[in-house]
Amino acid sequence: MSDDHDHDYDHHPSPWGPHDWSHGAPHNSFAPLVMSIGIGIFLYALASVFVGGEVANLGALSGVMLGIIVITIGLLIWWRQDMSFDGTYEPKATGAPFRNIDLRKIAMWVFLMSEMMVFTSLFSTYIRYRLGIPNCEEVFLSGEWIEGTSVVCFEPAAHLIASSWFHLAPGAANTFALIISSFTIVLALKTAKMSNKKYADRYEVELSDVHSHRSRKVAMFLGSTLFLATLFLTLKMIEWFVGFPTPGPLTELNHGHSEIASLYSEGYTIHASAYQHHAYDTAYHGGHEIPHDSALYSMMQAGTHPGGIM
Repeated sequence: MSDDHDHDYDHHPSPWGPHDWSHGAPHNSFAPLVMSIGIGIFLYALASVFVGGEVANLGALSGVMLGIIVITIGLLIWWRQDMSFDGTYEPKATGAPFRNIDLRKIAMWVFLMSEMMVFTSLFSTYIRYRLGIPNCEEVFLSGEWIEGTSVVCFEPAAHLIASSWFHLAPGAANTFALIISSFTIVLALKTAKMSNKKYADRYEVELSDVHSHRSRKVAMFLGSTLFLATLFLTLKMIEWFVGFPTPGPLTELNHGHSEIASLYSEGYTIHASAYQHHAYDTAYHGGHEIPHDSALYSMMQAGTHPGGIM
């Protein structure tokens, strides 16, 4: 009896890893707890760095780095427990309503439902503001406003996108990168799970060469996915924090502007209100025509302002 107890104790899953998967999945991992603490520290410190869209407390960067370190420790614990997994054991849920369903499938559905909740909130917020604020063009043409005063209105994003090819290109490249990367990662998974005989028949290789041939193909698909993911993140970083220069002949295509300012410099920060607030010259003569030399006319022609108090 004592020997049995000692045997069970030897295989008791460690919360720090590694784990013997032949005895089932570990249920006492410290990884989720450590990662949650790290994410909390990171977000709390990051919110202290920026106030009103401006850098207010560089000292809080130490908290940001601490959060990243704690998150990394959590990931290492997770890796230590998962590195011994050989794919032969698939954890399944034990409680209703997901009993006997693979935990990976449940986790994916929970993730998708959380994404639906987030984007439903974002879209509903946009629709609320979009329908609650009048269109700028309608307000200006109506003449129902006082010359020289601020006007609250909404400039459709389509005007901004259509104003220059350079507003469309980064978003289009990112969209295609996401779509194609989804395709390449699925190809990598499909290739890795294909049986040796089926793989040899499909790609016309000898059974003895399947392993090396398959490894190269999976590496190619995974490398393509990594490249597309890096492209996506790079373009996003440039779009938000650097901006896109438009030198030489590109300046004319960009309505005479030598660059497209970054979204951060335009005031699109987590602390910003729903619409940007700028003061424009709203001189309005005769109630019918906007002067061609006014900032208001330039904005309306280029469609470069997303809306707000003008």
